[in-house]
Amino acid sequence: MALLAEKVALITGAGRGIGAAAARLFSQHGARVVLCDLDAAPVEQLAAELKAAGGQALAFAGDVTSAEFAPQAIAATLEHFGGLDVLVNNAGYTWDGVLHTMDDAQWQAMLDVHLSAPFRLIRAAAPYLRDTAKAEIKAHGAAKARKIINVSSVSGVYGNAGQVNYSAAKSGVIGLTKTLAKEWGRFNVQTNAVCYGFIETRLTAAKEQGETIQRGDQAIKLGVPENLMAGITMFHPMGRAGTPEEAAGPMVFLASSLANYVNGEILEVTGGMGI
Repeated sequence: MALLAEKVALITGAGRGIGAAAARLFSQHGARVVLCDLDAAPVEQLAAELKAAGGQALAFAGDVTSAEFAPQAIAATLEHFGGLDVLVNNAGYTWDGVLHTMDDAQWQAMLDVHLSAPFRLIRAAAPYLRDTAKAEIKAHGAAKARKIINVSSVSGVYGNAGQVNYSAAKSGVIGLTKTLAKEWGRFNVQTNAVCYGFIETRLTAAKEQGETIQRGDQAIKLGVPENLMAGITMFHPMGRAGTPEEAAGPMVFLASSLANYVNGEILEVTGGMGI
C-alpha cells in the first residue's frame, strides 16, 4: 500500500544516511520528493535513481544554515511540484567537545544547523501551509493533513558527555516541535520529532576512519572513537546499531495518514537503548 501517494515531501540532509534512506522509502510509498543537501552530487545521483525507478524527485543543493536557503528551497518545491505536504528537517552533523574547551564558533555551529535551520524552513513554509489550510477550511470545513517531522536525538533528551552543543540544539528541537504542535494543530498540521539513538551513519562510524565535513576553512572530524562504539554495542539491548532504513520507517508513519492524530510527540527510535 502506498502510504504517501501524491504527497510532496521536502527532506534536508537527503544525500546520505537517514535522509537518503527516507527519500527512497518516501518515494517507494508514492511521494514526490525534494532532496536537499549541502553537496550537489549525492542528491543529483539519488534524484536520478528515484526517477529511474518511476518516482518523481527534485535535487536542491544548498547550505541549510544560510539565510537564503529556506525561502529558496520552499519556492523551488512549490514551483516544481505545486505544493508541500511533508517537511522533514533532518540535516546535521556533530562537532564534539567538552564544555570547558569549546569556543563560541563550535557552540553556535550546532545551534545553527540543528535548530535555527529547521526554524527558518518552517517559517519559510508558513505562508503556504497556513494560507492553504485557511482556504481549505473556508471551502470545505477542514484542511488536508500536513506534516512537519523534526529530527532530534537521545542526546537532546538525556544529554551526552562531549556533546554539550549538539545536546542543547537537539533539546531545542523538542521545544520547537511541541510548541509548533500547539500553534499549528488548528490548521491540521501535525508536528512531531523522531529522536534517534545509535544509527549507522557517518556520524557514528569509527572516528579513526578520518571522515570529515568541511565548514568554511574548518575540517571537522566525524564519528565515534572505536573503543566507545564497541562499548555502546556491547551494552545495547539489541546488540547492534540501527540501519538508516530502520530509522526511516517511523518517518513514513509520521508522514502518513496513519498519524493524523499524532501531534507534538517525541518518538524515540533507539532499539531499546536508555530504557
